[in-house]
Amino acid sequence: MEGPFHVRLKRLANCDPLGQGGAIGKEKNRLQPRLFASLILFIGSYLPLSLILLAQDFRYDLLWSSPCWPVDNPTCEIPLRNAGYSLTIFGVCVACFIISLVALASIKPKTPIDLKETNYVPADLMHYTLPYIVSFMSLDYQETGKFIGLIIFLGWMFTITYRSGQLILNPLLVVFGWRLYEVKYVFPGDATPRTARILSTEKLQPETRYNQAMIQDVMIIKSDKAKGGD
Repeated sequence: MEGPFHVRLKRLANCDPLGQGGAIGKEKNRLQPRLFASLILFIGSYLPLSLILLAQDFRYDLLWSSPCWPVDNPTCEIPLRNAGYSLTIFGVCVACFIISLVALASIKPKTPIDLKETNYVPADLMHYTLPYIVSFMSLDYQETGKFIGLIIFLGWMFTITYRSGQLILNPLLVVFGWRLYEVKYVFPGDATPRTARILSTEKLQPETRYNQAMIQDVMIIKSDKAKGGD
């Protein structure tokens, strides 16, 4: 059963730019994901940061200690300095990332476009999150000032990526076979050339017709070729 996040994302992605008012009219009225869905996408993209913080919170002096059994023994110690924070934040990021993957898998691109030029840009996808993760590798949950600073920083990052239409660009998608392209394309029956960024699970080829779905300013392509394409 699909939850509300999946329904909202599918409605957004399956909008037909040729359906009402033509391709140009629809492009001027690009939809934004709902705030809740956007937060899920954004939080999931920072899964590596939560894993780094979890590793930094681990008490390595207890790594070779004897297993504690039963676990309710008063002498048992959790090998984390701030278990509540680190485990909760890591769990939330894992959950959000899984939901994001399931939502992407549920999208069914339906709007055809004809690609004229394709340029695979793998490095660009890495630029959206990883530099910010490296900046906070020395962060510790026990350093309250730095932790609050991180939350403020991530709040600004969310606002910037949400407003810029790049929220869907998650570098972790590379691990799951997604590729980022810069392309020139036209809509069938409209010779006006346009440019776009595309996330695709396929190796895109020029002079080929594909079905796409739009999320913010990024197209999603999943099948190797549109039915009836050239």
